[in-house]
Amino acid sequence: MGKLVVSLDGVVIKEVQITKDKTTLGRRPYNDIVIDNLAVSGEHAVLQMVGADVFIEDLNSTNGTYINGKAIKKQLLADNDTVEIGKYKIKFLLNDGGDYEKTMILKPGSGAPPNLGLTSSFGSLGNAAVIGPASIKVLTGAAAGREVSLTKVVTTLGKPGVQVASITKRPTGYVFAHVEGGQRPSVNGIPLTGESIALRTGDLIELAGTQMQFIQG
Repeated sequence: MGKLVVSLDGVVIKEVQITKDKTTLGRRPYNDIVIDNLAVSGEHAVLQMVGADVFIEDLNSTNGTYINGKAIKKQLLADNDTVEIGKYKIKFLLNDGGDYEKTMILKPGSGAPPNLGLTSSFGSLGNAAVIGPASIKVLTGAAAGREVSLTKVVTTLGKPGVQVASITKRPTGYVFAHVEGGQRPSVNGIPLTGESIALRTGDLIELAGTQMQFIQG
């Protein structure tokens, strides 16, 4: 059984275990894997599991679907194949021996909601995966005062096409990363220079013109 690792500019955004016979990918919110980017069609591609094999088929998307740099209509996925959709890269892995943290793997049959890429299911990893709950409190703008619990493995924040960042829940804590946008978000007034930064309770985040505070515990 394979899994997909979705990344943008080298930053892993989400991981999805393939557990269904048919898994849809696109910009619309009803897809199993949602990539909210204008380069991605509303219904871009579908993955079909036939026995132990996984096929990917382009659904006449505007910008096409590529595997290892070549445009495809329908193709069987092999281990370590890289699917390219716009600027996004989706690596197909048949086993867990990749370069990515095993703590991010979604447990098959965990009863996760349809959008598997944004669910929190660490499986049986023991105490290593137990960290305190956290939330983001919006301080400015129309949503000021709103508090969002970080219950998912990956939570994306911001305005698609303008500035987007992600907060990833790891066994060691929460990590903040820049996803897209020409201007980088800032933490405690300092623009994010590297790929990601560990968050601590009380940290002030500025993203797409909105200030918010990270609260843990």
